[in-house]
Amino acid sequence: MECTNRWADVRPSAGLARRYRELGLWRDVTPAADLRRWAAETPDAIAVTAHVAGSEVVRMTYRQYANQVERMAVVLAGLGIGPGDVVAVQLPNVWQLNAVVLACARLGSLVAPLMTTVRARELELMLTRLGPVACVTTDEWSGHRLSAELATMAGRLPSLRHRIIVGGRVEPGEVDLTRRMQQADPGEAGGGEAAEDPDRVSVVLFTSGTTGSPKAVLHSFNTFHAGYMSSAAMRGLTSADVQFTPHALAHAVGLILANVLPLYLGAQAVIADTWDPDSALDLLAKYGATALAGAPVFLDAIVAAARRRGLKPPRLREVIAGATTVPPALIEAVSDTFGITVQGAWGMTEVTGNTMTSPREDPPDWAARSIGRPTTGLEIDLRPDPNVGAEASENNPARMFVRGSCVCLATMGRDSGDVNVVADHLDGWYDTGDLAVPDGRGGTRLIGRAADRIGGVFMIPAADVEDALRQYPGILDAALVGYGAGNELPCAVIVSSSPVTLEEVRAYLDSIKMTSWYQPSRLEVVEQLPRNATGKVDKHHLRTWLTALDEHD
Repeated sequence: MECTNRWADVRPSAGLARRYRELGLWRDVTPAADLRRWAAETPDAIAVTAHVAGSEVVRMTYRQYANQVERMAVVLAGLGIGPGDVVAVQLPNVWQLNAVVLACARLGSLVAPLMTTVRARELELMLTRLGPVACVTTDEWSGHRLSAELATMAGRLPSLRHRIIVGGRVEPGEVDLTRRMQQADPGEAGGGEAAEDPDRVSVVLFTSGTTGSPKAVLHSFNTFHAGYMSSAAMRGLTSADVQFTPHALAHAVGLILANVLPLYLGAQAVIADTWDPDSALDLLAKYGATALAGAPVFLDAIVAAARRRGLKPPRLREVIAGATTVPPALIEAVSDTFGITVQGAWGMTEVTGNTMTSPREDPPDWAARSIGRPTTGLEIDLRPDPNVGAEASENNPARMFVRGSCVCLATMGRDSGDVNVVADHLDGWYDTGDLAVPDGRGGTRLIGRAADRIGGVFMIPAADVEDALRQYPGILDAALVGYGAGNELPCAVIVSSSPVTLEEVRAYLDSIKMTSWYQPSRLEVVEQLPRNATGKVDKHHLRTWLTALDEHD
């Protein structure tokens, strides 16, 4: 595979950049400027609270945080890393990951956060495509020798000059980041504001590829800023807020909610290196978290822990469930346990802006039926199949297209290397791959993913069927996937606490008047549904599994 980073020069047209600045959606600085601002204005305010399992919690003020980021920048600059260079980083949720992002902003370098769940084969594909001059990782994480895996492929990565290690053993030929930072003299990094370009590609994130081919998503700091700035305004966030999310910092959700958003506000981010619902609950309570956001699978576990322990975080005032359809049971559980109305939200790696429901304007259970209305700067266009009808409906759900200041600059195929500059196609409209209909209140209701489509001429609304299945006694989780020729038949894959048959499930769905051809014609029971790191069910994996079962039979 040819190594090239021609994509690094992608940037918006002068006209588009000027337009978004005039609208107040883009700006002339990067998050590095936010850090400098708060280090000067509120130096003693807490910027980061970082929990590391089996170790003491690290808490840093804005003055201390800015000092550490500057030291990080000094180390990177001393290794010859500067504007336009790519720095890959594969770390768990530790403050150093956030610091690498900000140090790269300081130097004008590009940062590519990679999930720790990415194993050697896929990691090498990503690094080959990125062409990084440096990779920041750790010795070992979750039973995997990350630094050793990187070392085995280093000779096949011609651009890679530095393997930088955070914590654990540091082998010959590797850079000990902790020791180098301790020795660094803040102020010697160079670069500075002249190198900080908010319009160029600055952050590269990879999609999971659970419903399509994996791709790299190319963002500027301005496409990020437009999303979180609008979200903060819609939610009424201030510097007094304390943000917590269980998502990985290497994912768009974690990068926004636990790094650049609180930094923009001068607020506090609380992070944890490992996912554990009891530890998460303790952090929410001890450090006064005001906002909790995550995929339903994470929120459900935290609520269950709170119910079991009778512990209610005292300052929590906002719970946002995103990334997928919100189960009605979760909305009820959050309301009963925390006294908070769940807000539904939609976003994706390619789009940093959100759609959100409103606890003030919408019914209490609206997050189960809608992803809400878009934030400022994000447009939505629903395009039904004209061969079926002119109006979007459950029988003719529309492809959801988005456009605006928070949409990525471009995408690049991980394997093909093909670069798709968003502004160059369809007048800037980006096909999300989601199928949706209007929600009747000025917002949007998701029906499913186009890649997960079930049915022939008419599509089965998988999200609705899954919600109904979760209401059946004993069914703890459910996914509806297609099987057979063309994936036209629906199979319910469920997690259940008691025996259940297909006949019983269909009788229940009949009793709630569900259309008969929506109902599953097959039922499979599993111990747990396969999910990716963001909590989404991996339906591609389920379809492959069903095909293998059929072939074996």
